[in-house]
Amino acid sequence: MKKQFIDKSRVEVRNREINFKYEIIERLECGLELKGTEVKSIRDGMCNLKDSFALIRNNEVILKNMHISPYEHGNIYNVNPLRDRKLLVHKKEILKMLNYIKQGGYTLVPSKLYSKGRWFKVELCVCKGKKLYDKRETLKEKEAKRQINEFKK
Repeated sequence: MKKQFIDKSRVEVRNREINFKYEIIERLECGLELKGTEVKSIRDGMCNLKDSFALIRNNEVILKNMHISPYEHGNIYNVNPLRDRKLLVHKKEILKMLNYIKQGGYTLVPSKLYSKGRWFKVELCVCKGKKLYDKRETLKEKEAKRQINEFKK
């Protein structure tokens, strides 16, 4: 008889700044290569995607600046919190992302980290940076929506 893994605590960490700073072109689900104590830290919610980004090097996608705090009870098994982490992506998808990046003006930014069953996945977005006037427009739209919601109440 097979044992089923039931994940009672779904983990989801979001990058809140992505919609303000970037225009999202395409989204992609990627696996994440982690060490043992990093998994425990993520389950405790000790993770931050704020300034992280991805690079393609030697046909591999590398996630940089993702901060995973050291696990409290991990002692010697803890690793550097800002170390580079490899993303698990199919070759066809890597080539697709590489074509965007070669065009110029595009970057790879993780929008969220979440658990799917017993695995952790990263939603990687191909993004184009917004100009200052686009950011102002986003703020105006947000303020207008807020006023409409207040008026309805």
